[in-house]
Amino acid sequence: MTTQIHPTAVVARGAELGAGVEIGPYCVVGPNVKLGDRTKVGPQVVIEGVTDIGEENLIVGQASLGGPPQDLSYRGEATRLVIGARNTIREFVTINRGTVKGGGVTRIGNNCLLMACCHVAHDCELRDRIIMGNNVLLAGHVLVEEMANVSGGAAAHHFVTIGAYAYVGGMTRMVQDVPPFMILEGHPSRVRGVNVIGLQRGGLPEPQVEDLREAFKRVFRSGDPRKHTLEGLKRDFPDAPLVQRLVQSLERTEVGAKGRYRESLREQFMALGKREILGEVAAV
Repeated sequence: MTTQIHPTAVVARGAELGAGVEIGPYCVVGPNVKLGDRTKVGPQVVIEGVTDIGEENLIVGQASLGGPPQDLSYRGEATRLVIGARNTIREFVTINRGTVKGGGVTRIGNNCLLMACCHVAHDCELRDRIIMGNNVLLAGHVLVEEMANVSGGAAAHHFVTIGAYAYVGGMTRMVQDVPPFMILEGHPSRVRGVNVIGLQRGGLPEPQVEDLREAFKRVFRSGDPRKHTLEGLKRDFPDAPLVQRLVQSLERTEVGAKGRYRESLREQFMALGKREILGEVAAV
């Protein structure tokens, strides 16, 4: 399978291109970039930094991937961007590489769709099969778990976690963690219900969806103290994996600063970045 590079594209010496890669007009590909087999890069795309992109990705025109983080602590370290396979990255999407203090890597999983003008900041982690609508903005260190669906114009604060199978309505402001399996909407945002359609599309069993309906009523509608409610769910639904995952997520949110669990992991992220990027060994 032949690699195709348009005559106007600039591909630096040292870039690694897999079989069947296509690079369109006026693209710029840096010397530390790897593109997996059959990845297609549209016109005027810039891919720079230490960036590793997997197989069969479609990167539509004018995207900017692997640029330096928009963080004043960045000092030119060789932090990275890692993108998995079979993702679609649309027009004008920007994805920045990581920072040392955030662990050193911005990471995108597999089979994701990032629609036009999304921004994924430094040290974010997006897992598999995520959909982000037009103009979604993720600040640094955000985690988006599998099958989450974030609608257009929504914005997430630093260190927010958007839970698995969550649905976030358009223009929603996320300043605290978004519980998995739930619908979040508003400004300020609040949980509106269970994301039944998303769970059904994901093939999750109907009895487990019904368990989540009951958990939603107890946690978000009963008015009972959160700690008491979560203890009750652990006791009453010991064999319901989705309910137990919801409980775990809510408990983590409680221990995180300002409702963001990942805020409590700052020191761990920093230690990881120093080890992986700077080669420092922590003192015992």
